[in-house]
Formats: sequence, structure tokens, C-alpha cells
Amino acid sequence: MNKIFLLFTGVCISFSQSSTNKTINDSSTVFQLNEVMVSATRSEKNLVDIGRSVDIIDNKQIKNFLYQSAGELLSLQSGVFVVGAAENPGMNQTIFMRGAASHQTSIMVDGVRLTDPSTVNNTADISEVSLLGSDRIEIVRGSHSTLFGSSTVGGVINILSKNNSTPGIHAQVNGTAGTFGSGTFLHSENLWLNYTDPVGFYLNGGIENYIVHGLDATVDTVTNKLAFKNRDKDNFDKKNYVGKIGYQNDVSDFYFSYKYNTQRADLDKAAFVDDENYVLRFNRNFFTYGASIKVDPSVELKYIGGYSNLKRSAVNDSSLVDALGNTDHTYFSDDYSGSSMTNELQGNFIFGAIDGVLGIGKYKETMNVKSYLYSWSSFGVYESKIDLDKLNLRSTLTNVFLHVNIGGSIINKSLEDLNLTFGGRLNKHDVYGKNATYEVNPSYKIFNGGLLYVLQSTGFTAPSLYQLFAPNTYYASTITRGNKNLQPEKSSSFEIGFKLSAGDGFRLSAAYFTTTVNNFIEYVYLWDGKIGIDTLGNDLNRDDYRGDTYLNVGKVTNSGFEITFNSSLSEQISLAGNFNFVAGKLQYGPADINTTQTANNHVQLFSNGAFLNKRIESSTLIRRPATANITGTYRPISELALRLDCRIVGERNDVYYDSKLGPYGALGNVSVASYLLVDFSQKYTFDGNISLSGRIENIFNKQYSDIKGFTTRGRSFYLNINYEI
Repeated sequence: MNKIFLLFTGVCISFSQSSTNKTINDSSTVFQLNEVMVSATRSEKNLVDIGRSVDIIDNKQIKNFLYQSAGELLSLQSGVFVVGAAENPGMNQTIFMRGAASHQTSIMVDGVRLTDPSTVNNTADISEVSLLGSDRIEIVRGSHSTLFGSSTVGGVINILSKNNSTPGIHAQVNGTAGTFGSGTFLHSENLWLNYTDPVGFYLNGGIENYIVHGLDATVDTVTNKLAFKNRDKDNFDKKNYVGKIGYQNDVSDFYFSYKYNTQRADLDKAAFVDDENYVLRFNRNFFTYGASIKVDPSVELKYIGGYSNLKRSAVNDSSLVDALGNTDHTYFSDDYSGSSMTNELQGNFIFGAIDGVLGIGKYKETMNVKSYLYSWSSFGVYESKIDLDKLNLRSTLTNVFLHVNIGGSIINKSLEDLNLTFGGRLNKHDVYGKNATYEVNPSYKIFNGGLLYVLQSTGFTAPSLYQLFAPNTYYASTITRGNKNLQPEKSSSFEIGFKLSAGDGFRLSAAYFTTTVNNFIEYVYLWDGKIGIDTLGNDLNRDDYRGDTYLNVGKVTNSGFEITFNSSLSEQISLAGNFNFVAGKLQYGPADINTTQTANNHVQLFSNGAFLNKRIESSTLIRRPATANITGTYRPISELALRLDCRIVGERNDVYYDSKLGPYGALGNVSVASYLLVDFSQKYTFDGNISLSGRIENIFNKQYSDIKGFTTRGRSFYLNINYEI
């Protein structure tokens, strides 16, 4: 770890978003003792009583500062690193939480998982997520598969939409404009409306328009002044439409919501490689719906459902290759589509010192891909068409789960400060079969406001549709890229933590965790097993390649610790921060290989180029840096709030394509330097309804890399005006 990271983390210990006894109602920070979270136990629990590492980003924090995306807001949270959040708007953004891979953390909206089944690993792009109409964000770190199923090894991020308000008509209009580099400009406009009837009926609706005239997204490394360049700026625009109708009172809650997202992004070909004719268009319809009714004070029945369908189209027309107007004579288009459906029924119960939830659910997803390639050269015309529609690619995952909290007073009155939590989940996948997860989570209130907890849990991540069913084969082999024999990635996690909440807005928490993931799924090359590895590719008259596929071949172990705190130093000053460290290793070996899929051919990992003819261990986890954040807020007068944010990202490894690794090349590792960013923002409220905010990001114009080969935003200026009634 370099010196700048150690120096900074010695000053900034941690950052958290909520907690304690009294409410400090300034425009930047809100602390509440009895703040309630749902996502940790699927029932309402006070934050200070939850024996897990959790955070809440409330409505004030969402709307009061000029975060340009959900990814930027989430990247300030403890244990979260969002790759792409600091780059040109519209870049693909993925989340790494507690060292877990990007496909092992679930993003949810109202308890319904947001995915992209048409991608290789079923990971949603965070850049599509809008905060329009969001009431709060609940973050649960650590394996959470017992309550939320697949892809929750790293944790769960649940975005909860607004419900009703005080009776009457409410409106909010918001506009932002800014620049983040030479020749760049962005503007966004939001409109939010709510009508709430005194009897409990409500109707919400909103529109968001987000336009970016951006940076050249890739780094230009060509220094030859005579070389032909046709570099362009990469723009992005996004529109979101949301609506929700419902009815809520003390006994029942019914709702139906709809979100529509459409966006267009200019893409480049690869790291360091520009492309002026590469465009991605994306559309998603997302429905959530639910109902709950209290049968009596001790029993509540809930139904949660959701449906999503999406289309993603990438088109790359012929690109110029010289100043004479010649092109590469190549055109290709890829059309992806996918859908997912969630339906769950749960019953919450409270019987004295015992409370919990029992539920059943079903999750279904589909995907399709259509591709077209046209290329012309002196050898003639080459065309290729792919359409997976006839394969009817789909999978279904059904489950039953139970989660119970038992107060220690049942055992003995002297143990009333002890709480025992147990959970179990049984899953049935229509391809790989059955698997189960469990959770054991005792906690103890060692004194008023102090909680000590231990968590032992297991999790899993189901293989994606592409990994299971991709039909691609190589002419010299019948082995398909998709592997129907894949098993789910299975994790085992241990965590021990401590929480402290006291008066005057003080909260402190610390946790140590370790997670091991077995059956890790890797993309691999296959080579003729009858030929020695050292001679592969040496004979130009012989084709040694046997195709590619996906295999369960590895074990990933990561461990780390996190510390978070926030405090109100006075009525005018508050301080908050977080520090997170994670380290890990990957282990592979011949014994992990399913030879049924490989037909006894040599296996080469695309992730690092190594052949699995011997046991391999690597400590170079990709894109898992140590991070730290500190935030200070000063309120000289009641109408004005000033805020300073410092964020540091430690040194880490990234990947690049290295043609020297094996006959066909593979991914090599490269170190990416740490960086420190400092932002300043202010908000002035004129009459309680109108506020004016300004923000300067990257004050010192730090030059840094988030992903190797792609540009990041320099010093940025944003201005925002907000009006609400």
C-alpha cells in the first residue's frame, strides 16, 4: 500500500449514512436512532439492532447533492467500488463489493432483482439505474443468499421507490448543468409529481432527461504526428419515465410501478482504441408490484413481484482508416434481448420474543442474441449471421426460505440482550438441480447502544444463460461454448463485527470478514490434449485449437476489514467517513476440471493465460482496491450548508489483452496507481422551497485511471436548482 493511502486512512477512518438518538436536520446529513431497514431481514428492524454490516442512504442524501449517477453515489459507500463511475458518463459501470466479483452483488428495485440476462455473466450496467422516484437505498454487505437468492455473495443494494406523502399535491422540479473537461457539457432536467389522498390512495410520476456531450472515452497513446487520427467525443443521453400507483394504510399496502429507460451511448473499440461509428442503444421496461395485509398484529402476508424486458443493440459501421477516406469495409450489429420475472409470497410473524419470515418464490429469465457481420476485402465478401431464437434459452429458479430471530429471554430472562438468528433456503434450478444455503447470526447488546455480532453464512451464484447454453463451436471440435454441466458458484462467509451508537449523532461500526467461493466459473481455451503444451501453435500446418467453453475450475478467497463512523461535532459541524481493505487469492488445479466438457484437452485460462496442468495460485485480484472516504459538513447559517468530500482508491490490478500469453493470447495484469480526489459542494435554501447548489469535483484536477486505457473526468463544475412544493 503506498504512502498516500496510509497517510489518508490514518486521518479518515470511515463513513456511514445514518443512525442515532436525535435528529440533526441539516441539508446534508440526517442521523436517526430508530431508522428502520427492511432488506437485512425482510422485516422492519431498527438499524442498531441488526447484526450485520448495513447502511441506509435516505431521501435527503439522494436529493441534496449533485451526484451525476447512482454509481457515483454508491461509490462513496463503505465497501463499494464502482468501476466506471469516474469516467465519461455512459461508460459501463459495475459494482465490486467486499471483493466479490461484479456478478456476485445484487442490485434490486423494491426487492426485485435488476439483471441483464443477455450479458455473459448476467450483470446489469449501473449507468442505466436512475434515482428518479427513489425514497432510499438500503445496503447490506456480506452474503445474503438465504433471503435473496442468487448473486448476493458480496451483498445486496436495494433501491426503494417513494410511496405516499402527506395529503395533497406535491411537485419537485430539478435542473443541473455542468462541465467536466475541455469541450464537455451535460445537463439534466427532472420532474416529479405526487398526489396523496387522505384515505391512503397515492399516485406518483416522473420524467428525467439526461444529455451529455462527453470526453473521448479512450486514452490516445499515438505520438506520431503523421499518423492518421479520426478521434471523436463520446456522447451519452438517457431518458427515464417512472410511475407508481398504490394504496397504503396501517393494515394494508398495495402498489404497482413502472419504469422505462431508454439511452444511447457512443462506444469505442477497446482500451486505447477509438471508434467513431460504434453506437449502443438500450431500452428496458421494468414493472414491480406487490401487496401486503396484516392478518392480525402478529401476522402479515406479503406478495412481491416484478417483470423486466430489455433490448440492447450495438452497431459498428465501417470506420475510416486513412486521410484518403478509405474504410475498414466492415459492418457488424449485435441485438440482445432478455427478460426476467420474479414472484414471491412471504409471511412475517411475531410471537413474543420470536419473529421471522417464511416464503416461497420463483425466478425466471430468458435471453436471445442476433448478430450480423459483413466484411469486404481483396479476397471477397465474408458474411456471418447468428440467431439464437430457435434455442429458446431460458431458466427457472424456485425456492423456499425461512429466517427466524429468537430473543435470548426465551432461554433465560438474564439473556434478554442476546439475539439468535437462523435462516435456511432451498433452491431448485431447472438445469443444475438443487442447492441450499444457510445463515447463523448471533448478536449481543453488550451495553446500551453497543452491539457485538457474529455471522456465518453461505451463498451462491447461478451460472448465466450464456454460460450454460451458448452454442458456439470450433470446426475442429464439437465442444460448445456453453456448458450445461456448470454448477453454481458456492460461497462460505464469516464475519465478526461491532456497532456503537450514542447521543449527539455518533455512530461507529467495525467488521472483519472472510469469504471463500468454490466452483468459480471461468472462460477457458481448449487445446489438443495429445500434443505437449510447450509445442502448441508451433506448427503452422497444424491446428491445435479445440474451441472455448466455461468451466467451474477455481476457488477465490478474499478477506478484509471495514470501519465506518459518523458524528455531529457541534450543531454546525458533522464528520463522517469509511475505510475498507480487502485482499484475496485465486486457486486453480487440474482436479477441479470436468473432463466431460473438455474431452481431455488442455485447458488454458483466458483470465491469465495459465494452463491447468498443475496447481496454480494467484494473489492478483482484479479491480478490488482498498478505499477510504471522508466527508465534512459545515453549516454557518441555517440556510447554507458547505461540504468537503475526500475519496481515495488504493493501488490495484487491471487487465489488458496480451497476445504473448499462449498461442491465442489472454488477459494480462497491470498495476493501476492509487489516487486521491477532493470535491467541494454547497447548498443554499432560499425559502424552504427553492435551493441552489454548486459542486466542484476533482478540485486539484488529478490525472488518474479508473480502468486502464480509458479517460477519467478532470476538474468539473456543476450547478443545480431545485424547486418543490
